Amino acid sequence: MSERLSVFKTYKLYVGGKFPRSESGRVYEVTTRTSAAAAAGKGKWLANAPLSSRKDARDAVVAARKAFGGWSGATAYNRGQILYRVAEMLEGRRDQYVAEVADAEGLSKSKAAAQVDAAIDRWVWYAGWTDKIAQVVGGGNPVAGPFFNLSSPEPTGVVAVLAPQESSFLGLVSVIAPVIATGNTAVVIASEKSPLPALSLGEVLATSDLPGGVVNVLSGRTAEIATPLASHQDVNAIDLAGADEELAKELEIAAADNLKRVLRPQPVDDVDWSATPGTDRMTAFLETKTVWHPTGALGASGSSY
Repeated sequence: MSERLSVFKTYKLYVGGKFPRSESGRVYEVTTRTSAAAAAGKGKWLANAPLSSRKDARDAVVAARKAFGGWSGATAYNRGQILYRVAEMLEGRRDQYVAEVADAEGLSKSKAAAQVDAAIDRWVWYAGWTDKIAQVVGGGNPVAGPFFNLSSPEPTGVVAVLAPQESSFLGLVSVIAPVIATGNTAVVIASEKSPLPALSLGEVLATSDLPGGVVNVLSGRTAEIATPLASHQDVNAIDLAGADEELAKELEIAAADNLKRVLRPQPVDDVDWSATPGTDRMTAFLETKTVWHPTGALGASGSSY
């Protein structure tokens, strides 16, 4: 039997539910990140990833905005079902992601498997929160007067997300899932050094009932893509998890132009993506709508309800 040729995977962006190449036609080499590779100065070649341009970033924002109405208008229960479906699909492709994360982060197969399992569990965790977060952050407010005063959370809109640089999959999921669980749509910039797990995640999202445009995944130079997103007038918020201190300051200044919500990055040494995430990343991208309504009166006695 003759030896067969390997079929190399072509990694593409995930924008608007489709898989385009960068409009620039550019790619960059992605290599392994093992300690031995670092000592030698160069790792083993893994793939050519798309090098996204400003035009790709703008296209992703258009797709995210188009998807926002339908996604934010879906029931919280339905969003939870879809997030759970993402976990189901990832469970079925677990071995693929273990291999990709091991190469991406220079981990052993057992440590990579722990990262992938935690990422799958995180999708399930956020799926359970979709129809509960409103009870935690909303409710009736006591007021002095004959009024009902009710507060309820609403999604902020289109959120630009800079994925963590060092945690290519668990960290990635930890910043995407809370954004979309609460009804926002996302434009995600994958880890610059290790983008392949993020680009593969697009394949799962495309087959998991998630409407096209809810999550859009770009790869390339983080600063090059993030700059136009931070100043984009149709981006409502930005998560700077994957930005270093210098870049974060630049992006905060750009984001101020249209008063974007900004979630500032934590020092890398302080981030434990395996820890229970809490609700902070969900509430960071929620607005609160408060409605006043007169209680009215019943009958001649003037009793109110």
